[in-house]
Amino acid sequence: MTRQPDMKALVVDRPDGPFELVDRPRPSPGDGEVLVRVAASGVNPLDTKIRAGAAAHARHTLPAILGLDLAGVVEAVGADVEGFHPGDEVYGMTGGVGGVAGSLAEYAVVDADLLARKPSNLSMREAAALPLVVITAWEGLVDRANVQAGQTVLVQAGAGGVGHVAVQIAKAFGADVFATYRGQRADFLRSLGATPIDIEAMTVEAYVAEHTAGRGFDLVYDTLGGPILDASFAAARKFGHVVSCLGWGNHALAPLSFKGGTYSGVFTLLPLLTGEGRARHGAILAEAARLVEAGKLAPRLDPRAFDLATAGDAHAAISEGNADGKVVVSIR
Repeated sequence: MTRQPDMKALVVDRPDGPFELVDRPRPSPGDGEVLVRVAASGVNPLDTKIRAGAAAHARHTLPAILGLDLAGVVEAVGADVEGFHPGDEVYGMTGGVGGVAGSLAEYAVVDADLLARKPSNLSMREAAALPLVVITAWEGLVDRANVQAGQTVLVQAGAGGVGHVAVQIAKAFGADVFATYRGQRADFLRSLGATPIDIEAMTVEAYVAEHTAGRGFDLVYDTLGGPILDASFAAARKFGHVVSCLGWGNHALAPLSFKGGTYSGVFTLLPLLTGEGRARHGAILAEAARLVEAGKLAPRLDPRAFDLATAGDAHAAISEGNADGKVVVSIR
């Protein structure tokens, strides 16, 4: 039997353990799978929580290869794979959770349904920054809330990872977008076409009065949870809709129910963990790629360069809160 060639991969063997660069056999694609030569791995706050063993909803048995997002080049395809061929540039949220090897490696075998062709006008680093945040924003705004042209949309924490993508998607669909922020993010939000709202300077009642004449917003996307989700219920109009990708904990629904409003939750990992709905993830990324190529969607990247040798520093940048944009680790 011919031995598979090795690849370099980063492995974590215990919660909050260091990354160890090891040689692993290069995997081979099975039925419905694609072997991707990984060029870049996006790092999300969720990646750091999985590494720390602090994400009860996203367990990954250690030792393991982490990394939810990737961009790279198709190296080989398994049986029953249609639409992808060796040499295709692709991106996706493909592993790093639920026992599936992630993207902090030179190669990854992934379910073809989770992939889409990389936007042609983005670098590999830029493309690797998008999958999780794009899917999370799209599922909330488009799949759950059916965002429409002319609606007023409020994005909570609009300068964040999911937030800055949600702002751009809502704008692309023709909505009138507002976004909350803290600190020095007003100019960035204006550059995305959103009206910035400083929540350290204004109460919910004040910004609802100023920007909607007291009516409330048609659609509110909460990306933070906790008290911000409660504020989102207060900010929605009668018969409005609130979406949250962090709708955990205990919340009083009365402020929304008394308005006849509706609520939707987004759990982006569900297809990865259960196998159900994976093709929708690939389809979302294909639709998002068209927005990117039309100049309507772009990621904001942290300018620092990280590679396999400094992936620990990439995680630290997120854990310590000093990332200025999406963090990406270059693999090749």
